[in-house]
Amino acid sequence: MTTSLDREAVAAVELPPLLPAARRLLKHPRLMHHNRLAGLVILANLVFLYTGWPLSTPTLGHASIANLALAIVVRQQHVINLFFRLATWPSTGWPLRVRWTLGKVYHFGGLHVGGALAGAGWFLALAVAVTAEGGNPALIATSWTLVALLAVIVATALPPFRSRHHDHFEKIHRFGGWTALALFWTHTLLSTPGPVPVTVLSVVTFSVALPWLRLRKVDVHVERPSPHVALARFDHGETPFAGSSTAVSRSPLKEWHSFANVPSPGEPGFRLTISRAGDWTGSFIDDLPSRVWVKGITTAGVANIETLFTKVVYVATGSGIGPCLPHLLAAEVPSRLVWATRDPRTTYGDALVDEILAVQPHALVWDTSRDGKPDMVRLAYEAYRDFGAEAVICISNKKLTWHVVHGLERRGIPAYGAIWDS
Repeated sequence: MTTSLDREAVAAVELPPLLPAARRLLKHPRLMHHNRLAGLVILANLVFLYTGWPLSTPTLGHASIANLALAIVVRQQHVINLFFRLATWPSTGWPLRVRWTLGKVYHFGGLHVGGALAGAGWFLALAVAVTAEGGNPALIATSWTLVALLAVIVATALPPFRSRHHDHFEKIHRFGGWTALALFWTHTLLSTPGPVPVTVLSVVTFSVALPWLRLRKVDVHVERPSPHVALARFDHGETPFAGSSTAVSRSPLKEWHSFANVPSPGEPGFRLTISRAGDWTGSFIDDLPSRVWVKGITTAGVANIETLFTKVVYVATGSGIGPCLPHLLAAEVPSRLVWATRDPRTTYGDALVDEILAVQPHALVWDTSRDGKPDMVRLAYEAYRDFGAEAVICISNKKLTWHVVHGLERRGIPAYGAIWDS
């Protein structure tokens, strides 16, 4: 397999000039839409605090429940799919700047973060107020127990802990979240609640329970083209839409991992591309299972924003080809693939590589084991320019994704890639 560019040709690709400083500032990762949404939620709560001061104890409780409900409901799969459906509803005739912004819909996690922080803050204020008023010792004890639990959940969700101890973060978030919900019910019932808090808590409880109501153990056929990759095929009565993801587990109460679904047009079932990236994936590849647990509702991923544009360039490294493949096969939007990976045929097998090239005959496939690591920003821009695309979608690791997205956006090119801060 050959590439259409060599290292010297890539280095010679001239990138467009940077945007003016004011516009470039808005493209900085710290001002990404995720953080803007979180800040907007916090600002709305501060405005509410300012306009409603002084606030009664019941109002503090309502504010806390409302924000925590926001934090939970926006992560519900049906709600996520609705966000994507609404954001991708406009046609490609809309102004590019509008579509550029709508494509950032996958930053909805900022609403989750903002709601969680504001809700925890409101509940701390509520606990202080309840304690100051005296009264029911059980209510006071429940209040401070919940404050302590919320503090642990928030602290362990911060990037320093989450990135270094992700498995522990996931368990704390899951079991701590369930416990917090039970304590919210206890606190609400001890406070002689009205219909609104009970209704909101009922909606939140249903939202949390719904994915688990779809928990089941299913058969899986797994192929291992190399020690680096496993290709898992499922056919348990569901054919998910292209660009969605499925959560998979071997121990449903311990940890879950989501992978992009790869349905083939006209065929039932779907595939997952699982690359060695940690203990769980390594164990999966080394000890191929015959059955695994699945749960939840298939959920839209970042690449679903492709329909907002007339043409797109997909930039992938390694197993990042997995989330790109269903869109390449569906060919709903004209696209061009740039894929950098080590020895693709040896790693992923001839069948998968031939399948990719059959739908992407002009793809740039860069063999990193032979040609080294390329300048992905220049590769992406070269494909974007020559193909006449409107946007670039990057599926890679965190560092490279941000490098490509930021490197292009600060030059006025719409670029998208998954974030890890939701």
